[in-house]
Amino acid sequence: MWTHMFVLGLPVAEKILRPVIVYAFVVLLLRVFGKRELAQLNPFDLVVLLSVSNTVQNAIIGDDNSVTGGLIGAFTLFAVNYMVVRFLFRHRRLDEILEGTPTKLVEDGCVCQAGLAKELLSEAELLTVAHRQGFASLDEVQSCLLEPGGAFYIEAKEPRPHERHHAEVMKRMDQLSRQIDDLRQLVATR
Repeated sequence: MWTHMFVLGLPVAEKILRPVIVYAFVVLLLRVFGKRELAQLNPFDLVVLLSVSNTVQNAIIGDDNSVTGGLIGAFTLFAVNYMVVRFLFRHRRLDEILEGTPTKLVEDGCVCQAGLAKELLSEAELLTVAHRQGFASLDEVQSCLLEPGGAFYIEAKEPRPHERHHAEVMKRMDQLSRQIDDLRQLVATR
């Protein structure tokens, strides 16, 4: 029983090489297919990301189901990722080239249809992102970028409609307060 659990069914070199190849391939696919996959905007994208792990599982472990083989595969994935992240940290320009640039989705308050088309996003999906960040509508958005890592950066128009309304209400309250003070002074002098 213990031998089946810990004895490798494949050579160690193959157990290391398999995760390296799969890692490189998945990173390449994420780069080719864009930031949308990283943003996980809809259920379809989430299903794809979850299915990828199951799809490449056998490519990583091969015919070996041993604990040792699994540990070697997991260690290899972590080690490769650590080395890639360290290398790209030291080589920022290469990181920018590999990662890509942000995509403008809203610029100067106008939705950029070309940016949406590039990232395969609909205005409805963009509105959902805006809602998650506290915007009632895209009319409140001055600019929106989809960063290479899949994060959205949204900048509000200044001031936002609810902030403008709040300022107007406060201004009116200040006017009323001054009028009440004036009336009190008038009553006190009579």
